[in-house]
Amino acid sequence: MPRAERVAENLNRALHTLLDDDPRVYVLGEDIVDPYGGAFKVTKGLSSRHPGRVLATPISEGAIVGVAGGLGLAGDKAIVEMMFGDFITLAFDQIVNFASKSVSMYGRRVPIPLLVRCPTGGNRGYGPTHSQSLQKHFIGVPGLTLFEVSPFHDNAAVLGSALSLGQPAVLFEDKVLYTQRMYRDGVVDEMFRFDFLGQHHPVARVHVDGAGQPDCVVIAPGGLTERVLSAARSLLLRDEIVCQVLVPSRLYPFDLDPVLPALTGARQICVVEESTAGGTWGSEIAQAIHTRLWGTLRSPVRLVNSADSVIPSAPHLEREVLVQDSDIQQALREGHYR
Repeated sequence: MPRAERVAENLNRALHTLLDDDPRVYVLGEDIVDPYGGAFKVTKGLSSRHPGRVLATPISEGAIVGVAGGLGLAGDKAIVEMMFGDFITLAFDQIVNFASKSVSMYGRRVPIPLLVRCPTGGNRGYGPTHSQSLQKHFIGVPGLTLFEVSPFHDNAAVLGSALSLGQPAVLFEDKVLYTQRMYRDGVVDEMFRFDFLGQHHPVARVHVDGAGQPDCVVIAPGGLTERVLSAARSLLLRDEIVCQVLVPSRLYPFDLDPVLPALTGARQICVVEESTAGGTWGSEIAQAIHTRLWGTLRSPVRLVNSADSVIPSAPHLEREVLVQDSDIQQALREGHYR
């Protein structure tokens, strides 16, 4: 059996499929055309196959997203690649004050199929301005949907779903995932299996093969998958603590209904994210869980975040700032024995 494709390869195939199937799709970004094919090679081969619809742009994130929004208004579909997700701050006005509002501010609904792809996250030694997880700054913007890549969700479906919304969306792609392989056939490894919850598979559920009711349920975006699974594996082998992991494809708005059965009865629920604490996606999820399950929760929903610090370039210092599997282990162990 051939090996599963890497996440970057899966993204590349998804982009090829969209361009092949729909002549209205455009891809824009800095250095995305061949032979370079993007900073992380996700757009490799696209411009050779579709030279008129894969466009290299000047270094101006605001202008790139502005043009993409205009394409959406004109009836086309646009996908923008931020070279690094940190630079999405330079397009904040175009996303928040133009694209997301233009869907509804003209007195009638005006579809804007626009997707902004953001390589995000740290643990690669890229330093303070190339390693951040900025998801929290886009939570709660009306007309804006947030997705995150995971090793469970096929990106052809994710990208297609984002563009079908008819409103702008941001796709966060944790850079640590690019070289990792996709999981398939319901198997993670000899210990863990996975399936999907809800219609159209919005949430992947990773569980211990043959285990019953878990002691704890961890909710984490795709980029944290390996760190959460490493923590869950250690807790099972050393402490006999059984963890179940939920990995959503769509971060916001987040539909809690499909995951409620998995949360009910858990001894503890923990939300893990790589951003710094304060006004985050994780706190939004924790509040929603608290509201829906108040009266049956056995303990407060626990949050695990990175340290309140800029991200150092030195790998050993970077690991101290960003959430690691040891931090997740400690939080879950403390919650279990409390």
